[in-house]
Amino acid sequence: MEKNLSALGFMSGTSGDGVDTSVISSNGKDTINIKYNRFDPYPTSLSNKIHRVKENILQMQDLLKYSSDIEDLEKQITDFHADIAIKTSKKIDYDLIGFHGHTIYHNTDEKISKQIGLGNSLSKITNKTVVYDFRQNDIKNGGEGAPLTPIYHLALIKALFNENKVKIPISILNIGGIANITEIDKNFKIISKDIGPGNCLIDKWIRKNSDKFFDQDGNLANKGKTDKFIFDQYLENYYYSKISSKRSFDTNDFDISFAKGLSLENGTTTISDLTSELLSKKIGKNNIYVCGGGRKNKFLINSLKSKIKNKLLYIDDLNIDGDFIESQAFAFLAIRSYLGLPISFPSTTNCKHPSTGGNIIKTFN
Repeated sequence: MEKNLSALGFMSGTSGDGVDTSVISSNGKDTINIKYNRFDPYPTSLSNKIHRVKENILQMQDLLKYSSDIEDLEKQITDFHADIAIKTSKKIDYDLIGFHGHTIYHNTDEKISKQIGLGNSLSKITNKTVVYDFRQNDIKNGGEGAPLTPIYHLALIKALFNENKVKIPISILNIGGIANITEIDKNFKIISKDIGPGNCLIDKWIRKNSDKFFDQDGNLANKGKTDKFIFDQYLENYYYSKISSKRSFDTNDFDISFAKGLSLENGTTTISDLTSELLSKKIGKNNIYVCGGGRKNKFLINSLKSKIKNKLLYIDDLNIDGDFIESQAFAFLAIRSYLGLPISFPSTTNCKHPSTGGNIIKTFN
């Protein structure tokens, strides 16, 4: 039997609200034992800084223009993660850290994906081996650098299938800032891609027009009405020219200017309805298990259910916490990277051949 490694995985998502942390044990292939999950919210000042920097980086040149702000933010984010890693190590032991960092710029046309986070510093502070900057090998190999979680989705479904908890074919829909889907066929072959905005448009609208950070449970969307003219115009002018042609997205690929002038409630409803419409156009025929923060938005989920024929279930129904799939995934990717196993594939990122990924840093004695 192959030896299992234990890894801590971090996810700082596009919502910028905090850090998801998970510890799993795995051989990097077909065994998964979820040991620990936790969430640590960013201080409001740090969350605001993340959004401010992210919104300033609209083109490649901005990475240089705002380099001082980026460096300062990178140190703060690294220190925040290090503090969590140390606290976690006092509760449970682990061998590796999978450090996602925070994505501030992702442009598939330019073949650039900038994830900030100081792997060397994190390794020194925590006295642990750190795997980070997961996308670069894939991009060098012709891929788009995302999505990277499908190989974990596959391993998780295989484990559940072996326990007679799921049937295949099946799909995993992750609704984070960006939504991505992994389709698993009857032979356990996977196809994956980003399929549109998840929470990013809704969150941006809420942040710009209220003192809240997101539409909790979809309550605001439930109070408003969809502006049909704006809804139809957006699909005609934007979707068919951009959304339908890409495999991975950045949150800055989407903006909320089309909703200008709407009330808070009507804007939230219109944007939520549009989000579900965009996602519905990219979903195949499989039954779906949904994970990620967006699954808690009842308006969004009900709107999506009304537009697709698939059976839409929650991954939580399988006794798996849907908040931590991505942090678990980066623990899994750290293990695979450490073992020299590929983490991305032509059917997931459009790379030329299966690619290993992640810089491995061991700076302690």
